Amino acid sequence: MSGRILSIGEAMVELSGAGQPDLWRLGIAGDTLNTAWYLRHLLPPDWEVGYCSRVGQGEFSQRMIDFLEAEGIDARHVSRDPQREIALYAISLKDGERSFSYWRDNSAAKRLADDPATLASALAGVGIAYFSGITLGILPEAGREALIRALARARATGTQVVFDPNLRPRLWPDTAAMCRKIEAAAAVADLVLPSFGDEHAFFGDADPQATVARYLARGARQVVVKAGGNPVHYGGDEGAGVVDGLRREVPVDTTSAGDSFNAGYLAARLNGADIPAAIRRAHELSRKVILHPGALVRDAVDGRSPQPSRPADG
Repeated sequence: MSGRILSIGEAMVELSGAGQPDLWRLGIAGDTLNTAWYLRHLLPPDWEVGYCSRVGQGEFSQRMIDFLEAEGIDARHVSRDPQREIALYAISLKDGERSFSYWRDNSAAKRLADDPATLASALAGVGIAYFSGITLGILPEAGREALIRALARARATGTQVVFDPNLRPRLWPDTAAMCRKIEAAAAVADLVLPSFGDEHAFFGDADPQATVARYLARGARQVVVKAGGNPVHYGGDEGAGVVDGLRREVPVDTTSAGDSFNAGYLAARLNGADIPAAIRRAHELSRKVILHPGALVRDAVDGRSPQPSRPADG
């Protein structure tokens, strides 16, 4: 496996509360970008972390490119769209739980899988390819099929494919279509990182063990089921078990809880940890992240004073 990770998906302009009425803070975030950002901060410099997406040509699209470069994330595979722009979302919080308002109908990232040759070039020689159900959900059906085919080909040549189902029904024509495509994506994945609450709600899984069994039956090689601080179940080619006794917190903001867990788990495994130890490290990172507002929390990865990562105020 090479020292290259490619995260694939949609990054957006993020608006979050700045602590004063009618004042908002501007950032760049999105589920797969969040994971890439945490991986970049957790892994040694000899690991290259890149992002694959599509943005427009305007000021806010350029801010995203500038942000990636400033954070040490390779932006070579972020293409430009002459007609579409970067999407926008705003975070609202109540008792630490977040809700989102989105403006993404004209998102350039919806076209990130339109060109098979560009996608194949981005995946060539990649050690780990990471994507999510949101990545699939924003794409047209042809794009979903193209991305899954490209990942299957990359896997056949040695790329480890990692998938977070991240179930968001509002992105899909209907729940049945979402579930079919999520399971098709899991079939080309080496590692699936679902969240039990979503899997119970949309697949009817009775418990996390059922989630593990279902994804393994679809073709995944290893499954680790996130559970919001409850015991984490895992199973697959490298064994099965349960990690419990995880410390719980009252969250300030649960944005990026799962994204940071995924990064913490992958980084720990790449640094030689076994699965239970990697789960505990991932949980500790996620636990720190939810104690601060925003998706990207520098204090969780570098020990400095609490400060979400933001390129600018707005």
